[in-house]
Amino acid sequence: MASFCGSAQTISGKVAGHDYVDLGLPSGIKWATCNVGADKPTKYGDIFAWGETTPKTEKKFNWRDYKWTKDLKPSFSKYVTSSTFGTVDNKSTLEAGDDAASVNWGKTWRTPTIAELRELKEGCEWSWTNDFNGSGIAGEIGTSKANGNTIFLPAAGYMTFTEGHDDVGGGGYYWSSTLYEEQPYQAYRFDFRGDFFLDEEAMRYHGRSIRAVSK
Repeated sequence: MASFCGSAQTISGKVAGHDYVDLGLPSGIKWATCNVGADKPTKYGDIFAWGETTPKTEKKFNWRDYKWTKDLKPSFSKYVTSSTFGTVDNKSTLEAGDDAASVNWGKTWRTPTIAELRELKEGCEWSWTNDFNGSGIAGEIGTSKANGNTIFLPAAGYMTFTEGHDDVGGGGYYWSSTLYEEQPYQAYRFDFRGDFFLDEEAMRYHGRSIRAVSK
């Protein structure tokens, strides 16, 4: 795996006090230049369970302490698309009040859908770096195929009650706002380790980073 020390994160402007980069993507979405809970690209930011808006300690990332479960089956009180898992409400995308990006940064920001994360992946050329801009922080640098602007996603790791805060510096683990409707105890994630990207589902109680988007 090649180590690449890239240039500084591109900044195109601000929305509600937070920097964004315009990557020239077909959707026109603006991507934040740092994770929710961070004030610069080389900070990891906060780790959230899906549909929760407050960070918590690694021991709390489990079904028992998850906001939307009533017991350990699990049975859910919201975002349910199958009666096997609670009362069906057919909500499959996070509402603003349950979105850590919207709650912490204001409603002009939100967590991206899995379709928007896939657009980000396909719209950029990606390079792994062990030392972004001399910071000592590892992660992925995306360079827009459309306009050459760059985005940096730090390898902030993930949290579960069994594994703690794992893979810090080794991989990036990011939530989408999209529920996995076939099995609604899961939601779609966007993960990377080196040159390997994965955009499948993960347990909703897992702790992951959030990179916000805006119109």
